[in-house]
Amino acid sequence: MKKIGKDKSRYLPLRINILFFVVFILFSTLVVRLGMVQIVSGENYLSEIEQKVIIPINSSVPRGKIYDTFGKLVVGNKPLKAITYTRSNSVTHDEMVDIATKLAKLISKDTEEDFRIIKNRDRQDFWIIKHPNEAKAKVTKADKDRLKKKKLDNKEFDKEIYDLTRARITEKELHSFSKQELEVLAIFCEISSGTALTPQIIKNKNVTDKEYAVVSENLDSLPGVETTTDWDRYYVFKDKEGNGTLSSVLGKITSSKEGLPKDKLDYLLARGYSRNDRVGKSYLEMQYEDILQGQKEVIKNITDKSGSVIDSNVFREGKSGKNLVLSIDIDLQQKVEQIIQDKFGKAKVGQPYMDRAFVSVMNPKTGEMLAMAGKQYIKNNETNKTDIVDFALGNMTTSYSMGSAVKGATVLTGYQTGAISPGDIQYDQPLKFKGTNVKKSWNTVGFGRINDLYALKRSSNVYMFLTAMKIGGQQIYVPDGPLRIDKIAAITKLRYNFAQFGLGIKTGIDLPGEQNGFGAGQIPPESGKVLDFAIGQYDTYTPLQLLQYVSTIANGGYRIQPHLVKEIREPNYNSDELGPIFSEIKPKIYNRIDMKADWIKRVQDGFKMVVNEPQGTGYGYITNKQYKIAGKTGTAQALYDGPLPVHPMTWNVTFVGYAPYDNPEIAISVVVPWSTTDKVHTNLEIANEVFKAYFDLKEMRAK
Repeated sequence: MKKIGKDKSRYLPLRINILFFVVFILFSTLVVRLGMVQIVSGENYLSEIEQKVIIPINSSVPRGKIYDTFGKLVVGNKPLKAITYTRSNSVTHDEMVDIATKLAKLISKDTEEDFRIIKNRDRQDFWIIKHPNEAKAKVTKADKDRLKKKKLDNKEFDKEIYDLTRARITEKELHSFSKQELEVLAIFCEISSGTALTPQIIKNKNVTDKEYAVVSENLDSLPGVETTTDWDRYYVFKDKEGNGTLSSVLGKITSSKEGLPKDKLDYLLARGYSRNDRVGKSYLEMQYEDILQGQKEVIKNITDKSGSVIDSNVFREGKSGKNLVLSIDIDLQQKVEQIIQDKFGKAKVGQPYMDRAFVSVMNPKTGEMLAMAGKQYIKNNETNKTDIVDFALGNMTTSYSMGSAVKGATVLTGYQTGAISPGDIQYDQPLKFKGTNVKKSWNTVGFGRINDLYALKRSSNVYMFLTAMKIGGQQIYVPDGPLRIDKIAAITKLRYNFAQFGLGIKTGIDLPGEQNGFGAGQIPPESGKVLDFAIGQYDTYTPLQLLQYVSTIANGGYRIQPHLVKEIREPNYNSDELGPIFSEIKPKIYNRIDMKADWIKRVQDGFKMVVNEPQGTGYGYITNKQYKIAGKTGTAQALYDGPLPVHPMTWNVTFVGYAPYDNPEIAISVVVPWSTTDKVHTNLEIANEVFKAYFDLKEMRAK
């Protein structure tokens, strides 16, 4: 017996040790599991309990304003009463229909524009909601038996039934809704189209005081609905036709219905935008979107397990967008637009193809655009009248043969390549090459022995032809002889030097969509086209390129970037005055042309002679001599390539100039395409009045 008891006592510690070991393993497993829950999955479990998320909320932060160079408001924001809806994660289809039904009794949303949001699919869905029994009868027992044979899961089966129901709704049934039901549907489409936890605008136009008040009083019974303040963009200055001054350049923004453009959706979403945000979709509004947009308010939404919002706290205050200050003088801009309409309107009488005119004005030393105007006359087939629309963009998006206005670049290219030297005399006479038509100056018989200055003053074509021949390697003209030039070498040298002035390449203006013009890189089909190039009748250039070219001559040889925005300002919440400067746009010089200063000075002298000496091609038309104007006229014979389905030969009349010629502060380009005669002088009449308008305003402001 003693032996047995002794054996039992020997095994007891072993069993206890095994028990402790098992307990240790269990506790170790529990600790590891708790650690995994705490460390690895803790955030997931915590979010299930609290469901706290930070959502950037579109709280209608006002967009930055746009001012002119003197601080006059050009584009502003008009405050609007607004009714919005924020959809929670847990709201059901039926609940949204209920909210839409209640709202329809409190607000009016029954215009054609309101109903435009309703798509055919929306009508089908709404019909099924409103007519559940009739909808159920659309699908027969045989239909269901057939679908069951496909062995679909419940979700797939329900979708097939729903699709079959929708397909069997008749057109009559789809258009059986009353006006009141359509109003409910329009509101339902608005509230269901928004992103969860992001406010969606239900109505922000023509919200009456009564509507705003009655909705505010009933917010407790309208979960997700809020009354707030929104904004709308408006243009301060308009022309006689009611068009916004400079509107095509200022650009547009999307509506809340349009939301983010599809081609930029992913990019903007990644930058914190919501799908229904209003953004710049063209030109200045798009170019400076990051500046104008502002900083949205960020709200921390606390939701329960079902996804319903139970509390909201402001995480970051919203901030209005920064303001743009343009270099544009809005008073000058308006005067230039009116000058175009007055002068061009008279000139186009009896001109079937002449439908547009352009004027660009710049400070040649800083690149600041002072005015950028264009008008286009478009036949309105509905009213059978002609509409005048803003076409300022045409200064950079359309191109034309500019004619003799570019001869300053031809002469300077001649100097630079050694083809001619300042003061060289060449004989201006009609040129007849073997197998070609006669090429001559505009006065038919020629000017005889002339130098470079006289060639600019009188706009000699032949002087430029002979210069181009020498650039191409042919030093002597032989009557009835062949034109033996290296056309590739000649056109390459000419285009290279023209590009130094900005002709044939983008100017770099701070707007999207600028065009190069036409011709760069193309080899002329025949040598005679190289001679045409030298007088501005082969490659095409934009009016803005023409302005950059003449500014380069005016400022002594510096190609400078034109720009519309000169300052970015912080918003000023306490007054109508401009806020502090955030950044300034400094002048940007692209290049100094590879030409001697005295060569440029000689071309400047030639430009002075054009306007200020008798027989100069601009002498009798640019009459405001007190402003010390220098410039160059241009006339180019060109094939019409406008909107009409015909292609006759027409004339483009142009002008480039600057003033005062001894200290330039304004440079301009004027382009009037597609005249049926070369006797029209609208280009010069416009230029004369633009110079006067600028200096009149300067004098008035100095008083």
